[in-house]
Amino acid sequence: MKPGLKEKLEAIPALPGVYQFLDAKGKIIYVGKAKDLRSRIRSYFQSNLDSPKTKALVSKIADLETIITDTEIEALVLENNLIKLYKPRYNVNLKDDKSYPYIRVTKEPYPQIFSTRQIVRDGSLYFGPYTDVKNMKASLRMINQTFKIRSCKYYIDDEVIKKKKIKVCLDYHIKKCDGPCEGLVSEEDYNKMVQEVIKVLRGKTASLIEELKRQMEEESRKLNFEKASEIRDKLKRLEIYSSKQKVVSNDFGDRDVISVAVEDKDVAATILNIRDGKLVGKRQLKLSTGLVDNIEKIYNSVIKFYYGEFAEIPKEILLDVEPEDSSALLNWLNQKSGRKTKFVIPKKSSNALSLLKMCKQNALLHLKDIQLQRMKREGTLPHVLSSLKRDLFLKNIPKKIECFDISNIQGSDTVASMVVFENAKPKKSKYRKFIIKSVEGPDDFASMREVIERRYSKLKENDEPLPDLIMVDGGKGQLSSAVSVLKNLGFINFEIIGLAKRLEEIYLPNSPEPQTIPKTSSSLKLLQRIRDEAHRFAITFHRQRRSKRTLTSELLEIKGIGEKIAEKLLKNFKSVNEIKLASLEELEKIIGKAKAETVYKFYHPD
Repeated sequence: MKPGLKEKLEAIPALPGVYQFLDAKGKIIYVGKAKDLRSRIRSYFQSNLDSPKTKALVSKIADLETIITDTEIEALVLENNLIKLYKPRYNVNLKDDKSYPYIRVTKEPYPQIFSTRQIVRDGSLYFGPYTDVKNMKASLRMINQTFKIRSCKYYIDDEVIKKKKIKVCLDYHIKKCDGPCEGLVSEEDYNKMVQEVIKVLRGKTASLIEELKRQMEEESRKLNFEKASEIRDKLKRLEIYSSKQKVVSNDFGDRDVISVAVEDKDVAATILNIRDGKLVGKRQLKLSTGLVDNIEKIYNSVIKFYYGEFAEIPKEILLDVEPEDSSALLNWLNQKSGRKTKFVIPKKSSNALSLLKMCKQNALLHLKDIQLQRMKREGTLPHVLSSLKRDLFLKNIPKKIECFDISNIQGSDTVASMVVFENAKPKKSKYRKFIIKSVEGPDDFASMREVIERRYSKLKENDEPLPDLIMVDGGKGQLSSAVSVLKNLGFINFEIIGLAKRLEEIYLPNSPEPQTIPKTSSSLKLLQRIRDEAHRFAITFHRQRRSKRTLTSELLEIKGIGEKIAEKLLKNFKSVNEIKLASLEELEKIIGKAKAETVYKFYHPD
């Protein structure tokens, strides 16, 4: 512990508030909140910390500061604001440097409706944030085509109208605006129309359609056919717009569905907005975990980032994980929305669970897109290789990886495979198959020794370099066999690991205990992919060998046909069935007249 920290820890009160950890340069590296500051902060400095990421954070702490608040909700709001302001390295942070656009409904007698990235806290209503700008523009285009919202930027009130400062523009003449600038539409009627737009933006299109149908019927009864036809045209556009929205819930409820996909430091969050049972919007956030490895904490951050500004808070939020400090989060959401919100975590098969699965698929696709974009920025070398170098403590980035797998069934036809990955991609032209020759019975250790010796003795003869990383499928035994062979061949500087299937444990040559990499890590997923590819290749070869041996045995039943002739026939005709169907002339071309007559008579005794 750094000098002076112990005294500060003793003085921390058991009150709600926010704490900030600072590094040796005085930079804020982590911000957190707590119901009990004393208990929460002291927990970081216990000797029994089990998280490597928390240990890394604590090792950087040179100082700390606290801010006392009256309630836990105040602490939550302050924590969220400080994270957005300082973007501490070890917090979950929004990665996008650009602000997301909103649709703004201005606070005026005759409101304007337009898109903006700047937030003005003057009582205006904001809808969003829209992570899909194309979708937002489509919504605005539909609103402008359906409702006569003014497009001018003037401030209009009764005084402006009386002084006749503004004249109607082209929009009025082409019936896209009712002319509020000259008082040709009342403030009450204009604002009724604005409220209709707000219903659409809130996803309440279905209820608005029902309301407009009643209005149209009423105007028809009053013989106001012009007004009724105007409402009819509006209805047509809204019904087309509503028909494009997918019905995903038969209870016609309002809810958001949130799912998160995590890999290394990348976090992709997808939020599906469901209103009146229809999917009306999809929001996607890109975040960085810092050193946070707690999925509950990540969900907590996603909820705070998304609902922190002007996103509408529904009655129900579907999640697959309960977020950290869920009670404080719910109290904060309830306070913001003015009504009760609840978290729902469906367990049994239901419509809600189907929605969560759909949301998770979208989050995974978003995560893959994030990784693809980064790979494009970084060039040809994938980021995963840097992660692998870090996680396995390698000296160099493993651009070339060779992996070995042994395959046998009940000790027969033992074979081995070698697959090669270059720049995290399979190089199939360099794959190799091995028939184990020196081992009797199912002995994976001895088989591994043979294949490693055959492969790398050849490299040594040709003075070729070793791959950046050698990988064997198996645990300590297989790894030890491979290491001993490499040392006997005279190799000194080589990188090698073993990957055991059962617990996905990684064995290193000089470490008595297996190492583990977080399951969400891209580097572990790459190792699993390489191991599985080696296993697939070995199994395929093993099946081919057994099949060929079975077919060869059948041909050996023919008197006068030996193994060489049998293999020659199978090489040319591929199967015993094709040999049966072959003509005498076709057989003669392959094995000569005498042998051909023997085979032909065996299958055609008549």
